Amino acid sequence: MTTGMIGLLYGGATLAVMFSGMPIAFALGAVAVVFMAIFMPHAALDTVTQNVYEEMSSITLLAIPLFILKGAAIGRSRAGQDLYSAMHAFMHRIPGGLGIANVFACALFAAMAGSSPATCSAIGSAGIPEMRKRGYSGRFAAGVIAAGGTLGILLPPSITMILYAVAAEQSLGRLFLAGIGPGMLLVGLFALYAIYRFRVEYATAERAYEAHGTDHPILSTEQLTRAEKFALLPRVLPFIVLLTGVMVALYGGYATPSETAGLGGILALGLIAVVYGVWRPKDVTPILHATLRESTMLMMIIGMSLLYSYVMSYLHISQAAAQAIVALQLSPWFLLATILLMVVVLGFFLPPVSIILMTAPIILPPLKAAGFDLIWFGIVMTIVMEMGLIHPPVGLNIFVIKNIAPDIPLSEVIWGTVPFVLLMLLAVVLLSVFPEIATGLPNMVMGTK
Repeated sequence: MTTGMIGLLYGGATLAVMFSGMPIAFALGAVAVVFMAIFMPHAALDTVTQNVYEEMSSITLLAIPLFILKGAAIGRSRAGQDLYSAMHAFMHRIPGGLGIANVFACALFAAMAGSSPATCSAIGSAGIPEMRKRGYSGRFAAGVIAAGGTLGILLPPSITMILYAVAAEQSLGRLFLAGIGPGMLLVGLFALYAIYRFRVEYATAERAYEAHGTDHPILSTEQLTRAEKFALLPRVLPFIVLLTGVMVALYGGYATPSETAGLGGILALGLIAVVYGVWRPKDVTPILHATLRESTMLMMIIGMSLLYSYVMSYLHISQAAAQAIVALQLSPWFLLATILLMVVVLGFFLPPVSIILMTAPIILPPLKAAGFDLIWFGIVMTIVMEMGLIHPPVGLNIFVIKNIAPDIPLSEVIWGTVPFVLLMLLAVVLLSVFPEIATGLPNMVMGTK
């Protein structure tokens, strides 16, 4: 049987098992083991556990459960609501300031927690009711929180970037730095859209008031005293210090990524103990339970994905696919567009973790041969995978929003995310025209490669 036929069988079997409803980790592992039994020496089956262990015994991957601990500690405290309240207090007088406050709160929380669903849940549980109470449409309120939550996989520390660094054999520190510029770009684009959307909804309410005397909450003005504003800072500043400290430890060369993750986890537990009084065993146990559950799930997916990629490589499927792509002699930008389109389609069904580990052996060699910077591509690919978090049929953040705001129709949530998907597409175009947005900071801090 030719390599091409084996590759088609491998891909077809994977899709069939996944659509059967089997969890992703077990689906990938089952397909890999079956193909090992059929197409590889029987002795290979004796090395399944060894292969999984060796693939996962990376010091970089050690950072994942530690960053998850940090995110769980922050996510299960009132940090998200306090952060949102502080942003709202200082921005409420800006046109669209409530929407901008949600974007900034999502960005800061995502940088601390590193999780898109956690960001949506923590900021959305406070932000969506507040926006709707002040007259913003449910569609816009849901859209801005869902989109803001996607920043969790772009702004460091990002578990998705950790996995990409392992798969692409790139510097994690350089990749983290490369995510800051594009992250700020997306924050800026989302904030500008929040201002525009506010003006549209404000104008609509104003016309209704002038025509029929219909009052609308969005027309009301609210004043907070300076004392009320600064009263909110003591609960927020410690977490800003945490974020700054972790970044200084990592980029100042004082600690490796794994050590930084451990430092972040310990500091997060210490801060919620001091700021929120979360230190008793009954308070800490849910945090440790959530960390263990999410870490186990994620590491199972990583382990099985790496085994899946190992079998793909052993059977020369990934090499043959990469050679076939190169043989097409596509122009570099058409090659990039084709690969990103494939990532978008995979995002309909798979989470970012699986997309990276399954596609890296196939797509990275042709991209490198075409002259693309793999650090830059990692950022572009992450933004494209962010789009997958807010577009159907999977759209994880869409369902998180639906869970915390069940009275907003699902169709409204989806339509609310569409403008932000287009803004992410614009960000990809801008990164393609101006790659320095991603590569400038790491080159300045760590030198050119």
